[in-house]
Amino acid sequence: MAQFDKHPGEKALADLPSEPVRSFETGFGGDVVLPADPEYERERAVWNGMIDKYPAIIARCAGTADVVSAVTFAREQDLPLAVRCGGHNVAGTAVCDGGLVVDLSPMHGVRVDSENWTARVDGGATLGDVDHETQLFGLATALGAVSETGVAGLTLNGGYGHLSRQYGLAMDNLRSVDVVTADGKVHTASADRNEDLFWGLRGGGGTLGIVTAFEFELHEVGPEVDAFFIWFHADDMTDVMACFLEWTDDAPREAGVLAFTAHVPDLEEFPEEAWGEPAVAMLGTARGDLEDDVFEPLRSSATPIADLSGSMAYADLQSMLDEDYPDGLRYYWKSIFLTDVTDEVVDIMERYTESAPSALSTVDLWHLGGAVADVPQDATAFWHRDKPYMLNFEANWEDEADDDANVTWGRDGIAEAAELAVASGSYGNFPGLNEDPAKLRFGDNYERLADLKTTYDPETLFGADGSIAARTDTD
Repeated sequence: MAQFDKHPGEKALADLPSEPVRSFETGFGGDVVLPADPEYERERAVWNGMIDKYPAIIARCAGTADVVSAVTFAREQDLPLAVRCGGHNVAGTAVCDGGLVVDLSPMHGVRVDSENWTARVDGGATLGDVDHETQLFGLATALGAVSETGVAGLTLNGGYGHLSRQYGLAMDNLRSVDVVTADGKVHTASADRNEDLFWGLRGGGGTLGIVTAFEFELHEVGPEVDAFFIWFHADDMTDVMACFLEWTDDAPREAGVLAFTAHVPDLEEFPEEAWGEPAVAMLGTARGDLEDDVFEPLRSSATPIADLSGSMAYADLQSMLDEDYPDGLRYYWKSIFLTDVTDEVVDIMERYTESAPSALSTVDLWHLGGAVADVPQDATAFWHRDKPYMLNFEANWEDEADDDANVTWGRDGIAEAAELAVASGSYGNFPGLNEDPAKLRFGDNYERLADLKTTYDPETLFGADGSIAARTDTD
């Protein structure tokens, strides 16, 4: 095959000296996947079907020693490096063109200490892996809301989910981490050991190294929880949202609700005459000794299209959205934080839902606060914890021909919201395609994180896409 016919991965591999490549393969404990291997096409694919990149080498790590070997090889050969855990980052940062993918997905063990209420979680584990083990003891940690999401990416960028208002962000539940830095060294970081590294890893989004293990604090949750899932006609948007915002003013921390606008899916759980219509819905959960129905004010805000609420296993709640976000669908998600939800915000949600190019897309309004806001903004690298709401545009679609229309829809919606006085910042787990400056994510924590980046990753081996770059002599 002529060089000009080769994809970026083949070209980069051909340019590497053969002896170091052979040495790397020989000393690697896991599997090294190259472009000519039959599993290459499968292994280079990530959750977002819009991402189509061709690495030179995919290193499927069996343990921390393999991670060190991969980091060292990429640094010495001056290769771009990507880190794959769950592969769910919507911007596709888990894969790169012409570089090396450090794939931690084979490292997905979870070990629960039920006496001390902690769990040690390997860097490639998913939320479902964690819930499967912790729920055996009626325990859980604060993670996200889709069980196939990787723990690492979710946690290092913050981590919102059903338990956030009660127990904080996923990263707020960390006791310690093991991390491989750009020099190939392995560190343990915690509140009293490598404290500066621990500060930056919590919210820094993996820009300082590759976390191979997390130690989480656990909480008594489940096995059954009260789930709240209700849909209303879009014509009732004003009344429903007014009731939702009134409810959030004094909602107990043991309860959380995500409000979103969408189109009614063509499913038997919904009346057929409502299929495809714009709607406003709410998804949430309550735990503990609350009043009989903490969600009753929300339920009675209008006549519902469907009420799918009820008691369910916590693990089932965590996985109930999985089928809505399958591997290979095309995604563009972008967010902005809000100090208040004004009439203008509600209007944006309503108008953009009606104009969405895809009926699979949603506009989400996350209710935050609670334990998330208890932590000072400068206590970790995560800055925007003081904001009580987050607006997120989820563009979800099937056909490549519709890429431009759906990406434009999501970008335009967030751009319009950004003009409002109540809106600012961005969230690392809903980053669009990382087209915005990193300072939007890190706020006043940016300078300290840049200093740490310069110390631990002076050549910017990690997070070259949409993250913080190390300082140079001209900075």
